[in-house]
Amino acid sequence: MSTKITAKDLNTYHPLDTLNSESLREICNKLTIVEIKKGDNIFIRGEAKSDHIFLYEGVVEFVENGKVIKTLEAGTEETKTALAHIIPRNFTAVAKSNVVVFMIDSDLLDMMLTWDQTGSFQVEELNAEQNDDWMSRILNTEAFRRIPPANIQAIFTSLEDIQVNPGDTVIKQGDPGDYFYIVKSGRCMVTRKMPGQNKDIKLAELEAGASFGEEALISDAERNATIVMLSKGVLSRLSKDQFLSLLNEPLLDVIDYASAKVKIGSGESEWLDVRLPNEYQSAHIKGATHLPLIFLRMKIETLDKNKNYILYCDTGRRSSSASYILNERGFTTSVLKDGLKNVDLSELEGNDIIAD
Repeated sequence: MSTKITAKDLNTYHPLDTLNSESLREICNKLTIVEIKKGDNIFIRGEAKSDHIFLYEGVVEFVENGKVIKTLEAGTEETKTALAHIIPRNFTAVAKSNVVVFMIDSDLLDMMLTWDQTGSFQVEELNAEQNDDWMSRILNTEAFRRIPPANIQAIFTSLEDIQVNPGDTVIKQGDPGDYFYIVKSGRCMVTRKMPGQNKDIKLAELEAGASFGEEALISDAERNATIVMLSKGVLSRLSKDQFLSLLNEPLLDVIDYASAKVKIGSGESEWLDVRLPNEYQSAHIKGATHLPLIFLRMKIETLDKNKNYILYCDTGRRSSSASYILNERGFTTSVLKDGLKNVDLSELEGNDIIAD
């Protein structure tokens, strides 16, 4: 196959244009390029494969009940987003000419988006007051106040202390998430390497009572920062499995679509879409409030703490990260299981939704 797609090419598509160059290069190595002959189907109505399909060359027709409802040509603004990425497919796509598409695994893309959109490293400052009693500071956080007492006891029983020295690298940007850490004593520095820059950017210094490392565990993504010890100290840590079962699970209320519909219908809850604007415009649940994860911390004051939000994205990964952030700040949230995958098409609206 002669077609080659570069990171520069990917950067002209949405939401790929929000990713950093490292993420784009990784996607380049993992995407699939498919050449389709004129008259052949690209996908058919009802197809449940979850790959995001982008048009690179050629002309495509969307067909519903034997009738052409839309014609799209590569290179136009309308083809800068995935072709009908809502699953199952809402119509059939046919190659009007010879066509080249590239396909990206939806879970891979969502993982990349989650990492990038939480990339401004979230340092959980557990208490503004200076207090040498690190355990008291931990227990005073919103997160720990929401955890059942039995789980708190299990957490402190499960914590493993490790001795650290100046210069020790605790976590390294790009590595997989393995532990959640609490600074018991000592100081450490948080840095992040940005694309195109040789020098790491200093983001924060952490002291006793601070915690870090939770975001990579929640979103199952790579570490988005490096943390190096500035002094001798002691860190307490929980393994990924322990963190998810004892700390994360009590904070995340996962709800299936049928139960969510009941809560929405009764007025008890409200939908909150945390995807990017172009994704929201392509298809979203009717009546949903829209606040992208990437802007959540900056615009959190626009949300109402008296409302119960049911968060969703494409897979549930970004909405889980958003739920954790909101819950720690006193909001009541649920996460829609599997994201938009199980939502009835009749409940969606947007550019990709074709009414029957």
